[in-house]
Amino acid sequence: MTTTKDRPPRYGGTLRLMGPGGVDHIDTASAYYATSAQILRALSRHLFAYPATDDLSSPEESFRPAPDLAAEVPTLDNGGISADRRTYTIRLRPGVLWDSAPPRPVTAHDVIRGIKRLPNPVNGAGALHYFTSTIEGMQEYCDAYRAAFADRPPTPAALAEFQDTHDIAGLRAADDLTLVFRLRAPANDFLNILATGFTAPAPAEVDAYEPDSLEFRRNLLSCAPYRLTHYAEHGEEIRMERNPVWRKETDPIRNQYVDGIEITVANLPVDEMERRMDAGEVDLAWSFTAVSWDRPKPGQDAAPRSYPGFALNPYLVFNLRSPNQGGATSNLKVRQAIAYAVDKVAIGEILDVLDAPNRPLHSVIPAGSVGHREFNPYPTPGDRGDPEKARRLLVEAGYGDGLTLVAAVRKIGIHVKVMESVAADLEKIGITLDWRTFSQAEYYGGALSNPEAGRAGAWDIAEPGFTPDWFGNNGRVVVQPLFQTNDAQGTTNYGGYSNPEVDAMIERALQEPDPDRAEELWHRIDERIMQDLPIVPILSFAAMTSRYYGKRVRNAVHVPQIEFFDITNIWLDSAA
Repeated sequence: MTTTKDRPPRYGGTLRLMGPGGVDHIDTASAYYATSAQILRALSRHLFAYPATDDLSSPEESFRPAPDLAAEVPTLDNGGISADRRTYTIRLRPGVLWDSAPPRPVTAHDVIRGIKRLPNPVNGAGALHYFTSTIEGMQEYCDAYRAAFADRPPTPAALAEFQDTHDIAGLRAADDLTLVFRLRAPANDFLNILATGFTAPAPAEVDAYEPDSLEFRRNLLSCAPYRLTHYAEHGEEIRMERNPVWRKETDPIRNQYVDGIEITVANLPVDEMERRMDAGEVDLAWSFTAVSWDRPKPGQDAAPRSYPGFALNPYLVFNLRSPNQGGATSNLKVRQAIAYAVDKVAIGEILDVLDAPNRPLHSVIPAGSVGHREFNPYPTPGDRGDPEKARRLLVEAGYGDGLTLVAAVRKIGIHVKVMESVAADLEKIGITLDWRTFSQAEYYGGALSNPEAGRAGAWDIAEPGFTPDWFGNNGRVVVQPLFQTNDAQGTTNYGGYSNPEVDAMIERALQEPDPDRAEELWHRIDERIMQDLPIVPILSFAAMTSRYYGKRVRNAVHVPQIEFFDITNIWLDSAA
């Protein structure tokens, strides 16, 4: 395999990506879908980041946050972490510039602006709980933000005015290049939180635009290796070029090998995508796997069989807010009937075309994440479903004459097939699915993460997926974003699940200093959530898989946290 130690014979060329992807958001305050992270790798920077590495013999290296905007990792020894482990002093790297006119430095104030934007009521952060549960005063700031716009329109000027006149108690700039965080309690995963895309700095120019609007996207400033030069109205075409003010000596994570990056959204079958890559028309298949490490094609690099963890992918989520059919999805017996009806093995067989390991999942925490243990509260023979038991539960729920649910479905072949399989299982027990189709971007960025759409009954059941934001010490990363109460715009608690007991259990687990005890608490939370059954877990799906790529691509190195190659580290071999 080509490694990052190699150097290209020459730089240049345009890297061409094509696939059914689409982004949920470009604004780092709200971007949370994997394909967005894959693109933002080239357009934004964070306080810390996960470096691209092809050394899968030491997977812990890909789990450990490395300094990005930060100049160093804070420790007790260097004074970056206080003796009580509640104060983090982050010193920023000098010389990082915005591509503004004229260029100007990225400062600690820009990072604070980025974090202050997270709870905005237009397009907020899906993992806001990471910050409210750790940073002193963040919850109070978010509550005040929401209250301020309960009865007035969130215009760009009004949002900026609120952010400029309200502070977060546990966040300040000691000077232009020094941030100080004060935590509610010690958090041994705080650097992982600071390595999420939500810690990207925001320049003052963002205040002129509605968060993540088309105008926002088309006027995006960059401090990363590339800058956005074209964004089609619906995101079907995206183009980037080299950022002329970026300098390698200020960025230990990324490179700037190619001249430009072009992305085209197209829903093509795998064999046609591979044909285009073989013909040199496309370099990377964006947003789907085309070949596995187990069965590499001739000339395709093969990596060792090593998986850092698994995603909860796919799962069925119920819109618990929906008024449809007398609030059918809020009826536990209806949800249990669906859990027993689904043939998980059949869905795994559909996803086998992606050549990535998968296995039936019976819990909300997937394999490879803290708190995962094998237990099965809704067993069926061979994980093939139990339609007779499912039918009895549906009758007990009061829907013996049948039930129609609105299904939110992505207009992508593999997801259509998965929902067709689910629909066939549910038809056997008397449930009909009325489909509403969405593009990939609309599905997450509009339908599922919009609580008002949920309350209006825009959907009852959907089939999303979720990859942990990090691996290793990651107890919070599935439970907190998906199941802690969060009814704000941009939420990833798509169905509106809210259980005060679960919320309290999460807080307790976050405060537990002993890793073994914390693992036990996360598992207990998993068990409690499965009693309520706000989702039906279907598969544990490998979070890091090999992908087939064009013959001129070199240095295609995976980053598990974004489920893709680091596009800034790729170069093109003109002789191939």
